[in-house]
Amino acid sequence: MSEQEDTLTPAPKAGEKLQKVLARTGLGSRREMERWIEDRRVSVNGKPAKLGDRVDDSARIAIDGKPIERAPAEETRCILYHKPTGEVCSRKDPQKRRTVFQRLPALKSGRWISIGRLDFNTSGLLLFTTDGELANALMHPSSNIEREYMVRVMGDVKKEHLQALLDGVMLDDGVARFTDIQEGGGDGINRWYYVVIMEGRNREVRRLWESQGLTVSRLKRVRYGDVFIPSKVKQGQWAELETKEVKSLYRLAGLSLKKVRKGSIKEREKMERQFGKRDGRGVAKKGPKRNSGKPSSRR
Repeated sequence: MSEQEDTLTPAPKAGEKLQKVLARTGLGSRREMERWIEDRRVSVNGKPAKLGDRVDDSARIAIDGKPIERAPAEETRCILYHKPTGEVCSRKDPQKRRTVFQRLPALKSGRWISIGRLDFNTSGLLLFTTDGELANALMHPSSNIEREYMVRVMGDVKKEHLQALLDGVMLDDGVARFTDIQEGGGDGINRWYYVVIMEGRNREVRRLWESQGLTVSRLKRVRYGDVFIPSKVKQGQWAELETKEVKSLYRLAGLSLKKVRKGSIKEREKMERQFGKRDGRGVAKKGPKRNSGKPSSRR
């Protein structure tokens, strides 16, 4: 390359694209963040941001005038939490109810982002990450990730009910279905089932059963993708995900794996100590047994 050509070559801009940095905080997808920038909701170092802006680690970013906590660019941390009933999935609740974020370990940088939600009366597996791009990708409707629930149904469940739930039922927000149903035992008017869905619509599992004139009296999520809730993790407790589980989440999201960061030695010791505690009367309730192992999806 000649000296003249070299002088005409623009120097690469430093830093990352602003919308990418914002998406990593879990505020929304890159496209949503681009709209926020266009709407002049974002400022950098006290000045309105514009599309095409790049920022480095020293940049002061604010949304609607409020500074944001930035997540590390090259690292990720993922944990699971066993949500009890009676907790909400928002960071703050106007009714002052306990939130799922209150028992999570503190972070030195970034913040915990919930991968999906569970309603107030549903317990079980919730995943959290510091990588907003991962959370957004996994929650996108096109992700088609299996979510498995253990559900206690009250009523006379017939074969035609189960077949209808597998074939598809028209709900208020469109057709919904279970991709797999397995009986889990029970007697009288209460029976247990393991069901798998591929979406995360609001109260979808409950609404599907209700469409057949049946009532869900207990609901617990036991699996998200390849991640199962360990039996040692009781309600209100959290656990660090294994590296192989984090890898599976990035694979499902179609993203390149980042460096997996674990909690501090002190945090890991605290995590292990909590597993020795017993809740309530000291006896963990046992769920129903599956008839034949892990359900297979009927896509």
